[in-house]
Amino acid sequence: MQNDQSTAALTTKELDRCRLYLDYLRDHPKQPSADGVWPPAGPAITISPLTGSGADKIAERLSAILQAEEPRGGTPWCAFHPQLVFHVLQEHHLPARLVELMSEDRRSYFDDVVDEFIGLRPPSWELVPKIVKSIRHLAYAGHVILVGHGAGVATEGMANLFHVRIIGSLEKRIERVQKRENLSSKDAEELITKTDRGRGRFAKAYFHARINDDLHYHLVLNTDLMPLSDAAELIADGARRYFRGNNVSDAEVYDQVRQAA
Repeated sequence: MQNDQSTAALTTKELDRCRLYLDYLRDHPKQPSADGVWPPAGPAITISPLTGSGADKIAERLSAILQAEEPRGGTPWCAFHPQLVFHVLQEHHLPARLVELMSEDRRSYFDDVVDEFIGLRPPSWELVPKIVKSIRHLAYAGHVILVGHGAGVATEGMANLFHVRIIGSLEKRIERVQKRENLSSKDAEELITKTDRGRGRFAKAYFHARINDDLHYHLVLNTDLMPLSDAAELIADGARRYFRGNNVSDAEVYDQVRQAA
């Protein structure tokens, strides 16, 4: 599985933040109040990146920006990129070895049948709904930044989502992938092409959507033209304005969840 950050590159800080977020959800589950009213969905952001556009670093910086603005004791923010896969596996009690087999691509019916027959993985018609279910659960809980895995199209119609597309020139993206993966220029370009095409097929096959349709996003950023830290700041500002306009308040959501707990 390829993504804008390999699982091997995850830092202890990132993993701890992910665990802290999941522990918080476990200890503060959203549930209806005494009169049966459910708390609203929390604020959440999806990022649909071109491979090598810097989405991993943007997501981590964005998470830190939003976390710094949280009231003491509030819901922690967390960016899910490869961690999203682990969450899917844990939530659905699937074997950890599937992390290497859950690619963002469309698989043929023949491949699915063969893999199921020899016990490698459940077929796509079983696995993809599980991915979507986990994505939507996280999106409803809120305070998450969901990168890749069709999160933008899987959460379409949820009013608490701010959708972002991260793009960049092939030249710049090749440079990033070369440095990150220690590849030659040719191999980096092949990886980018394969991954981006796979993501496109994944969205088209399972969600009947085109991830390169700019009309689907609230904000499209070209990381050729700005530092990644500035991109994170722009997303944070746009998300704040969107959440305020849609009455999605971090503090209000937290208070309602706490009162219902």
